[in-house]
Amino acid sequence: MTRRSQHDRSMRRIQYLLLVLMAALGAAGSLTASMWLWGLAAWALITAGLIEMIYRP
Repeated sequence: MTRRSQHDRSMRRIQYLLLVLMAALGAAGSLTASMWLWGLAAWALITAGLIEMIYRP
């Protein structure tokens, strides 16, 4: 396995982890009506989107 494919795989795992984190934080924020949890979910989504744009052109 080449180094580039290992890097791509690790970035994909981070991106999926951020998306799962976003879903969990968004659900918890909806259940508790907590704006700071929604804010954290938004930042996780923004970070996953930036990874998609920067590392996977």
